[in-house]
Amino acid sequence: MEDMANNTRQISTMLTVREVSRLLHVHSNTLRRWSDHGIIKAYRIGPRGDRRFRPEDIAVLLLEESKGLPIIATKEPAPPNGPQDSLERYVMSR
Repeated sequence: MEDMANNTRQISTMLTVREVSRLLHVHSNTLRRWSDHGIIKAYRIGPRGDRRFRPEDIAVLLLEESKGLPIIATKEPAPPNGPQDSLERYVMSR
């Protein structure tokens, strides 16, 4: 019973797709694609398999992105379209 209470607390501190997409200034579908491609670690919960994200993981991404670290290693440089592009470049390079 104690494990179940601990799991519930952990899930309640995790962020939803909507919350993270707003923090990162990306569309929710972009965040889902990053999750599907392993760019951002998502945890699936509940019978529908809703995605949740650890605040620590998102904080690290935001901190590293604010330092100007590249996010996605691409063969051809793409024109920058805003903060989501630099974040995506960094995450893909990991």
